[in-house]
Amino acid sequence: METVAREIRIEGVVQGVGFRPFVFRLAHEYGIKGWVLNSSEGVTIWAEATEERIAAFYEALLANPPKLAMIVRHYQTPRQVQGFDHFFIKHSEAGDRRDVLISPDVSICDDCYREIMDPSDRRYRYPFTNCTNCGPRFTIIMDVPYDRIKTTMRDFPMCPVCQQEFDDPMHRRFHAQPNACPDCGPQVTLRDLEGNVYPGFGHEFFKEGKIIAVKGLGGFHLVCDATRRDAVAALRRRKIREFKPFAVMCRDLDVVKKYCYVSPEEAALLESPAHPIVILDRRRQDDLPPEIAPGIKTLGVMLPYTPLHHLLFDDDLEILIMTSANISDDPLIIDNDEALSKLKGIADYFLMHNRQIYNRCDDSLAAVVNGEVQIYRRARGYVPLPVDLPYDVPVILGCGGELKNTFCMTKGKSAFLSQHLGDINHYGNYQQFLYTIPRFEKMLDVKPEIVAYDLHPDYMATRWAKNQDGMTKIGVQHHHAHMASCMAENLVTEPALGVICDGTGYGLDGAIWGFEFFAGTPAHLERMAHLAYMPLPGEITIKRPTRMSFAYLYELFGDAGLKYAKKYLPTLPEEEQRVLIRQLENRFNTVLTSSAGRLFDGISALLGICTRVQYEGQAAIEMEAIADPEVREIYGFEFNKQVKPYRLGVRGIWEGVLRDLESGTPTAVSAGRFHLTLAVMMEEVLKELREETGLNLVVLSGGVFQNKLLFRLLRERLTGAGFRVIYHRKVPTNDGGISLGQVYIASEVIKENVSCHTGQNYED
Repeated sequence: METVAREIRIEGVVQGVGFRPFVFRLAHEYGIKGWVLNSSEGVTIWAEATEERIAAFYEALLANPPKLAMIVRHYQTPRQVQGFDHFFIKHSEAGDRRDVLISPDVSICDDCYREIMDPSDRRYRYPFTNCTNCGPRFTIIMDVPYDRIKTTMRDFPMCPVCQQEFDDPMHRRFHAQPNACPDCGPQVTLRDLEGNVYPGFGHEFFKEGKIIAVKGLGGFHLVCDATRRDAVAALRRRKIREFKPFAVMCRDLDVVKKYCYVSPEEAALLESPAHPIVILDRRRQDDLPPEIAPGIKTLGVMLPYTPLHHLLFDDDLEILIMTSANISDDPLIIDNDEALSKLKGIADYFLMHNRQIYNRCDDSLAAVVNGEVQIYRRARGYVPLPVDLPYDVPVILGCGGELKNTFCMTKGKSAFLSQHLGDINHYGNYQQFLYTIPRFEKMLDVKPEIVAYDLHPDYMATRWAKNQDGMTKIGVQHHHAHMASCMAENLVTEPALGVICDGTGYGLDGAIWGFEFFAGTPAHLERMAHLAYMPLPGEITIKRPTRMSFAYLYELFGDAGLKYAKKYLPTLPEEEQRVLIRQLENRFNTVLTSSAGRLFDGISALLGICTRVQYEGQAAIEMEAIADPEVREIYGFEFNKQVKPYRLGVRGIWEGVLRDLESGTPTAVSAGRFHLTLAVMMEEVLKELREETGLNLVVLSGGVFQNKLLFRLLRERLTGAGFRVIYHRKVPTNDGGISLGQVYIASEVIKENVSCHTGQNYED
């Protein structure tokens, strides 16, 4: 039969995942002659054989790729037969285009784990063991194509044995760019601040209650034995982190199940290649120090995802605190000298290594809600994988928001979100924002022509965007971006209704929005309803929920509200109450807000649950933790349809909570009623809007929907009422996802050349 030739192109995550050895083995199996190579576009295959053999080879190629590969595009082109007599792997070559997708960092595979635990293996207890199926990727890569010389492993030439593995197409370390062993690879050092060096991985120090700064994959962690209350309390005290929960790392899944309830879906998420922190319900509240997660009934748990992490455990150490090593919300520390300097007085010892971290990357955070994964912080294990868009868009940069910042860059039908960059009102995080943008431009080989940004004039990313020369600038309202983000990841182009609930977002009228109902498409969103405005007496109120509670009581009930405040807000000093009255009466240093987050704050403080906030969402999180999910009674509320947009009043809610307090109703019942009331309120508004617009698709977005109880109650009610409901599963529902919405709206605005209808600030 006649021999033909085909050039096959495979694009996507196809480098650093064992794709070429997979192709090599498959070619031998199907009798294909030719070659395979890595290029800047992905993987190129030259195949010569009969038409039937190539067709079967091509089908097998697409049907069972390596488990870490992600094929985005593939095509084949007829070529002239060159007469190859065998199949081989060519050296990588650079091209004019860069379409290859970089793999995220991948947790250690079973084969590598067996090696580091086998005393007879040459990689026994070697912390940097990896292969084509696992190991560092995004955190070490400096350029594409993905070759060792373009990673931070370039500083470690392979020994002859590692080189032989690397060159053998039948070996699982064939072209594993970070391949290393104890003879040629990076090394760890355990030391103290005085420079004294110690053997091992710090087991004895953990057992003595010491805190060790451990350099991991994307940065340093502060680590201690999670069963020792003295160590956990010392870490809180030294890090000046009084309430925000610590994450823990467990030795294995059996240990996780000892402390937490674990569903099959949660187990699968814990053991997935990304190995994120997973929020789990605790079995008991008294088996670990209360300082780990004060005021809540969940634990953020992850499993060891590098060989080094596995080596931190032994038979006596089964659960460790594993919290990011940063100071006051500054960026994660990645440099050894910086760790020694900045963590002095926090860490007792330092377990460091000499491999450079090029791309800082925090641990991802996720949860399983109603059997589905929701990502709350998207970083290690997920970045830089793209999110698919419904259609090709121009090259757009979405700058994100101020808190939980990510930016987003588009290329074709793909949207690439950066790793979680933190709150960029902190100088260090803002600097990280500035230098990560050009790295993504280089990695994707794009130069954005359009920049989209939040309308808040004081956001650092907004100021930066407005100062960019030669770019089309599009301002996007914060909650529009939330809704569009959810529509984008769900590939929705049709009109929809949206409920967007969060703490803060600059509104088109200058107020702080946060409990919003919209209708339309990304380029044409109309505000249909919102929570009635309430004055926010100064930004300090966000940290002091009692002030928000006082504002609600005084605005809703006048002098009677002052009596309630005196009785139920004992931590708010009388002098401060008098100042607040003058502030509210004169509207001095106040801004109007419709924020759901501030409503949660006010009710939480009134119920005595949380009166001082030290991390975002604390008052709401602690109220959810004690809420009775089985309550069936709701409070009253007001739905004013005589104005446009419709307005939701909450006087009935506050009256109901006050009645509960007067009658001695358990706090858990009141908290449960509050959650259910919000769900009923949202359902009633959406039913009215469906009647008015004919739209039946509902979008849920905003940080408030990280509240599992509220999300479950609302989703159940909406689906029961016949609505089609979409929500976030690929990007965070909080502000970590709005950069995706910004680019989606910008693409629509550019395509339609619209601007003022929805308040987008479209500047040439």
